[in-house]
Amino acid sequence: MTTAWEGAEPTREALARCVGDVPDFIEHAWGQRPHLRRRAGRDSFGDLLSLDDVDRLLTATSPRGPEIRVVDDGRQVPASRYTRSGTLGSRMLTDLPDVDRLLELFDDGATIVLQGLQRTWPPVGRLCRGIEEYLTHPVQANAYLTPPSSQGLRVHYDTHDVFALQTYGRKRWVTYRPVVDDPLAGSHQRVAASDLGEPTHDIELEAGDCLYLPKGTLHAAATTGQASLHLTIGVRLVTWHDVAGRLVDLTRDVPAFREALPAGFARRPGELRDEARGRLKQLADLVLDVDPGEVADREADRLWSVLQNRPGGGLRSRLVDIDDDAVLAPRDRLPFALTVAGDRLRVRRGGVELDMPSWTETAVRSLLSDTVRLGSLPGGLDAASRRVLARRLVREGMIVVEPLSR
Repeated sequence: MTTAWEGAEPTREALARCVGDVPDFIEHAWGQRPHLRRRAGRDSFGDLLSLDDVDRLLTATSPRGPEIRVVDDGRQVPASRYTRSGTLGSRMLTDLPDVDRLLELFDDGATIVLQGLQRTWPPVGRLCRGIEEYLTHPVQANAYLTPPSSQGLRVHYDTHDVFALQTYGRKRWVTYRPVVDDPLAGSHQRVAASDLGEPTHDIELEAGDCLYLPKGTLHAAATTGQASLHLTIGVRLVTWHDVAGRLVDLTRDVPAFREALPAGFARRPGELRDEARGRLKQLADLVLDVDPGEVADREADRLWSVLQNRPGGGLRSRLVDIDDDAVLAPRDRLPFALTVAGDRLRVRRGGVELDMPSWTETAVRSLLSDTVRLGSLPGGLDAASRRVLARRLVREGMIVVEPLSR
């Protein structure tokens, strides 16, 4: 039986900001074709990442290693050309950004790429989290700062879906036919010019515009007379190939599948045919014996456990006294699952699993569902038990203490 996940329903706000009508997008564009949404009202995406924000990220946060890279006309610029040495405490670092050299490369036509912004820049993290919660596929974000009349990456395709959000300036996007992507390939797979065919779209994005491209869509983007800053929100799709691979991994616990192939099998593969047929039947029987509900539960658990950028409040909540006047709220909008087995309660939320007495079920469900004053918590717990339960859920990052109103 499949687990029932409870809690707040995700809002469409973050995805709607990118695509407009969410149900229409899901039905007609998601995974099928490019989708363009022109600037809606006054929304220019400038609150997500501006030029000043990029300046601040480069000068005040010193992004290192994979957090920053530079590309120029399809080629990676060696990090040695834009990094410097420095110390952190007593440790010598060799990959700190040299802002002056970065800007010189930018002046010469190179694109500066900031990677993993869903982890490091809260406005982008909140947008990614909202999209992630609605689609339930992991989301990541990179920013591309490109000077006028330049191109960072040549024609390529991505092995994940992307939303390109223009936050400053203009950028021209040309798309071509989709390709069948290699599930083992990384991002930014380049394709020979002779294999492109005719363009399918030729679009110039302005601040506030969003272009969605399904995985495998051949595309290239370049600036003309104006610099450009855009965010690429990448959706790392969970596919049935992924699910099948995890099912095959179950064979690692089956002794028959840990046996080595016969000595010399590669010289006489024909002799292996009958045994291979038997092992494949074993594999099929093993997969058919798996409970589909368990498969669905594992995939849901996996997704909820990898979501990033949970809202803050965890530190402050650990440092305040919790009494019956404390107002407690779920730390985020993630769903939760409660399973009672005998006298024990299994609590799952955001990759955290707790084992508790079953008589706490009503109180736990209330704390994970809505804002509640601890003294008004349902479930019949005494004051001491209420405080112990609240402190446990705070410590595990499931709930926070709301600030006192002024």
